[in-house]
Amino acid sequence: MLKEFKEFITGGNVIEFAVAVIMAAAIGLVVTGFVNDIVMPVVGEFTGGMDFSQMKYVLSAATGVEGEEGYKAENAIMYGRWINSIINLIIVGFVMFMMIKSYNKVKKKEEETAPAGPSDNDLLTEIRDLLSKK
Repeated sequence: MLKEFKEFITGGNVIEFAVAVIMAAAIGLVVTGFVNDIVMPVVGEFTGGMDFSQMKYVLSAATGVEGEEGYKAENAIMYGRWINSIINLIIVGFVMFMMIKSYNKVKKKEEETAPAGPSDNDLLTEIRDLLSKK
């Protein structure tokens, strides 16, 4: 079982999957930065200077002074961050859609230009004929 696991873990599919996960995380960071630093300021400008990341619904306000005894932090629902996350999702989805679309286009061209070889049935018939001649 250990040998099978070693073959599995060093196999191409697992390594390719690991690379894909790492790349997805890096792309996620880039898209998050793009949305937070480029898209949202533009959207905020069109909505009158609103900063979505700071939008919240306060459930209970902070009491006291931070660092002193009796201080209670603010409790709030940060729905602006959620809006940013939705925009991230839409952009990542669109980027993935465009990547898959271009991949399928290239794959289709390769299939169209690939030389037509003999079918499996032709090969099996040829093998049978060669074996019967012996």
